[in-house]
Amino acid sequence: MQQGISGKIAGFFINSKLTILLMVGLMVIGVYSSTLIPREEEPQIIVPMADVLIGYPGAGPQEVENRVVKPLEKIISNIRGVEHVHSMSMNGRAFIIVQFFVGQDVERSYVKLYDELMKNRNLFPPGVMEPVVKTRAIDDVPMLGLTLWSDHYDDYQLRQITEELSSEVKKIRDVSLTRIIGGRPRQLKIILDKDRMSESNVDALGIIQMIQASNGSTQSGSFSSNDREFLLTTGQFLSSADDVKNLVIGTSHNMPVYLRQVANVEDGPSSPADYVSFGYGKETVKSRNFRSE
Repeated sequence: MQQGISGKIAGFFINSKLTILLMVGLMVIGVYSSTLIPREEEPQIIVPMADVLIGYPGAGPQEVENRVVKPLEKIISNIRGVEHVHSMSMNGRAFIIVQFFVGQDVERSYVKLYDELMKNRNLFPPGVMEPVVKTRAIDDVPMLGLTLWSDHYDDYQLRQITEELSSEVKKIRDVSLTRIIGGRPRQLKIILDKDRMSESNVDALGIIQMIQASNGSTQSGSFSSNDREFLLTTGQFLSSADDVKNLVIGTSHNMPVYLRQVANVEDGPSSPADYVSFGYGKETVKSRNFRSE
């Protein structure tokens, strides 16, 4: 039986002692190459996306939808290159997700979206705040999730451990950001007593303003001495529960009124905002880690 070119080549490799070496060498090269190629680059996908946030204080979800969301949806849908528009209406605000077609130029897409929003600002009813555009990318998904659980610690303690872990993870090269889900974060609670407030002639709004004014540091100027310039900084941040308790919030009968006199200050876990658990109910805290490009 006469063999063709393919048969001769196959026969050569079947009978050659170099075939196994070639196979092993090609496998090693393939494995090594796969470790060098970033997964998000194969294939390269360009999908411009953006979040549009609009505030409308005092409006309900129905009013936000009718007066803000629906007109904006029509405006955004008419932008060339837009594929999908998703929206959510909430109390006092609206959230719109804009997705362009695959392959659209990223910078041009964002510029067109921003220009269209600014061009139609006069269509918003009075009281609507200026839209905020937050860009997104196809790679904005976590590449690693760490779930912490324990038989000895509750969700509040697990949250504190996870925050320390996230601080260390952020130091790793190519880690862009981390997000923590679950657990109760630490919070200073100020529980006002209306009877004691009335006796001391202070009100809730005044207390809030005093706390905000006291929790800050500003540059107040500078002066020169001996050919050297010194910068003056006034104020300081509240760093502990004692700082908050000893905060002067007003005067009564020519005497200072401290926050501890009209309120109880508690340093502890906040109210739960979300829950994370295993299938059998064990409380956990999860850290989602994103890589940078």
